[in-house]
Amino acid sequence: MKYLKFLLPLGLFLGLVAFLAAGLKLDPKEVPSPLIGKPAPAFQLTQLDDANKLIKRDDLLGKVWVLNVWASWCVACQAEHPLLVEFSTKKLVPIYGLNYKDDRLAGLKWLSRYGNPYDTSLFDEDGRVGIDFGVYGVPETFVIDKQGVIRFKQIGPVTPEVIRDQIEPLVRKLNG
Repeated sequence: MKYLKFLLPLGLFLGLVAFLAAGLKLDPKEVPSPLIGKPAPAFQLTQLDDANKLIKRDDLLGKVWVLNVWASWCVACQAEHPLLVEFSTKKLVPIYGLNYKDDRLAGLKWLSRYGNPYDTSLFDEDGRVGIDFGVYGVPETFVIDKQGVIRFKQIGPVTPEVIRDQIEPLVRKLNG
């Protein structure tokens, strides 16, 4: 009985350690978004380059589009950006930026410096639209179909393989 007093807490502790160790081996990029297959959240935001022009989610219905969440302060966004610029030259799908929790002027300077792959970039200063999309952090990329349903989510920077093997085939299928 004396040992039970020590063995029970030790067993619980070891069980907790095992549970946490297993969790550390999971890749957060492989966690499926609960929004896949559901309508993209409604939004109404100003354009980054024109605070007087609003864009709503419903303005984008009827076409397949890509939403890339980015910020001028994001180092990983800078790494993925040349791939988005290159992808945009294919004119396969409109790409919309969601400038997330950023300063408008900093975002504009960043696009001027690194190139602008976006048909339009939306300004999400307080991050509320990003939160509605379930953004964990920037960058994140979504493919949204003609009915406004989210069909794909990439957590973290896109890679050439993600564009080639996942985004491009999906966009072609959705446009087909």
